[in-house]
Amino acid sequence: MKRQHTSGLHTLAAGSAIVSGVLILTACGSDNGSGQNVSTAKPTTSAGAGGIACGKSATLQGSGSTAQQYAMQLWIKNYTRACPGTKITYNATGSGSGQKDFLQGKTAFAGSDSPLNAEQITQSKSVCPGGGHAVHLPMVGGPIAITYNLPGVTRLILDAPSLAKIFNAQITMWNDPAIAKLNPGVKLPSMPIKASHRSDSSGTTDNFTSYLSEVAPSDWPYPHSKEWKAKGSATAEKSAGLADYVKQNRGAIGYVELTYALARRIPTVAIATGASSPVDANVLSSSKAISESKPTGSGEDLVLKLNYATKATGSYPINAVTYEIVCDKGNKPETWPATKAFLTFMASKKGQEELSFQGYATLPATVVNKVRSNVGKLS
Repeated sequence: MKRQHTSGLHTLAAGSAIVSGVLILTACGSDNGSGQNVSTAKPTTSAGAGGIACGKSATLQGSGSTAQQYAMQLWIKNYTRACPGTKITYNATGSGSGQKDFLQGKTAFAGSDSPLNAEQITQSKSVCPGGGHAVHLPMVGGPIAITYNLPGVTRLILDAPSLAKIFNAQITMWNDPAIAKLNPGVKLPSMPIKASHRSDSSGTTDNFTSYLSEVAPSDWPYPHSKEWKAKGSATAEKSAGLADYVKQNRGAIGYVELTYALARRIPTVAIATGASSPVDANVLSSSKAISESKPTGSGEDLVLKLNYATKATGSYPINAVTYEIVCDKGNKPETWPATKAFLTFMASKKGQEELSFQGYATLPATVVNKVRSNVGKLS
């Protein structure tokens, strides 16, 4: 486990070169004099380097989840290296924004850490002609880490009720008796807690508040939502902004995907779940919890119901699964062959095998196999 996190840190450090959450990776080509890179590769449907099947050359635009930003960077790099006729741009603007872009027909696919609701599925029929509608393909999972900045405290334990009270401004000092009880022998400072949350519409917020509302309903009187509903606290845009806020402010606490905590070397909270010992956020503990999820949906639609209330030993309870959202039929004919090939690569063994080194959890084999099968049925 230690080696995985170390590798992840080295890999994720390169993510700091990403500007404004936009990932653009293209094949080498010639400049047409307008400053745009024009690929010289001919359209192909043949196998690319490493046996990767390439779809017909196209330019693909995707947007959405910041949780999968590092995974998408890896996928795009490896796919376009093998299939140089395709250009892929992924704009990590947040799940809510990605859903909106897709439903307005602006993108070939969306990344989202929370599923579309029934009203949005109905709306998707306008961008999925011929009787189609949007479907969800779970592609990557991972822990939502609770990050904190508390000098001198190298290990901090919290549980669902204390987290709910902290993020709802009911516990406001770090040496509060409720926190002290969970951390015997730890010298907690008499310092105000600076709770922070996402300012944008976020699937990470949706999953974090799903955990709080399910496991600590008496302390978290709000429904889960992509928009923050609780009392006032500091705000920051996107996961990168929230992680930076915690790192830069003593006494701060926030919630981000583990990948962002690893990249910035921010300590994370261990969660007391009722198991024999508190559980740290890492790839293995998240994978174990996600393996307890229940598949839902019909046809080619596949949504996972996560078990936020897990008490299994070594299962980290606060997780998210990122879905790629496309049409079951009626996808844009000019981009669908390339999109389908890219999705097929993402779900392949080669596409999935390096994700744990990026700080992502392993999806159950039965789920990944189902995703591969479903992609092949889409049109």
